[in-house]
Amino acid sequence: MKIIVALMGLALSVSAWAQSYPNRAVKVVVPWPPGQATDIAARVVAEKLQGVLGQPFVVENRPGAGGSLGSDVVAKSAPDGYTLLAASSGPVSIMPNLQGTPYSPLRDFAPVSLICMTPFALVANPSFPAKDAKEFIAELKANPGKYTFASSGTGATAHLFAELFLSMAGVQARHVPYKGSAPALTDVINGNVNFAVETVAATQTHIKSGKLKAYGVTTARRTGAMPELAPLAEAGNLPGYDAAAWIGYVAPAGTPRELMARVAGEMQKLLATEELKARLVTLGLDARSSTPEEMGEFMKREQERYGSIIKSQNIKVEQ
Repeated sequence: MKIIVALMGLALSVSAWAQSYPNRAVKVVVPWPPGQATDIAARVVAEKLQGVLGQPFVVENRPGAGGSLGSDVVAKSAPDGYTLLAASSGPVSIMPNLQGTPYSPLRDFAPVSLICMTPFALVANPSFPAKDAKEFIAELKANPGKYTFASSGTGATAHLFAELFLSMAGVQARHVPYKGSAPALTDVINGNVNFAVETVAATQTHIKSGKLKAYGVTTARRTGAMPELAPLAEAGNLPGYDAAAWIGYVAPAGTPRELMARVAGEMQKLLATEELKARLVTLGLDARSSTPEEMGEFMKREQERYGSIIKSQNIKVEQ
């Protein structure tokens, strides 16, 4: 009986603690420089959380090592709810599969909530001889190895999404890696490389100006930023092709679930508002929230999927 009473008392104290959280500033570590997509999305949500939870959500940029430096800082922080990581596909889902990290994403982080998905688009130089996605695939199938595609770097999200597209379409093309999306797209626009699979955020201006020809988006549903572009799964007859980068909040492993559920609950409400959804759309992002449990399952699936692509395509980076 005493044990039951003690457990009930503990549950009540944890619940009261969660209700009073936060009672001081919360630090949000962004493992990228200011102005990058993860930084912008994290700041948009931090600003709103500050308003509803009544304490500052202070964003701190800790860039370096492809996002792993700042991520490792959070992995080794106290699990008290006062340090969060603006997590994303690269350092959490891809890098551990590709070259290893000082942290284990599924062991060292406690999921909080997703913030948004980053859709990509298949784009080509306007001179590419295909009117639509089905013709694009047919052209590559008729000319194996003739065409080239650019990416922001070997093992980057853009590279993996392109490899997944080529594999599912049963076609071949030669990869030309660059140091960033901007130079990759510049060479596609200039005709030095034939096509790329890059973020809608990075390509939409060029698509609208006619500098790039778009064949569809990588997500299973149309994106708010460019609703006129059909999913490649539909436009290219590739059932199951559904790929998007992600951004969300995680905390150090061991952070009380009640605290994370409190933050996640507020994030779900905020990300359901038309104001925040519209703000993210202007950045080429689609709002998406989750419970901590849903995000945990999502992170597991994403790590397995990227691992599968990297292994099947034998993708390696120089250490």
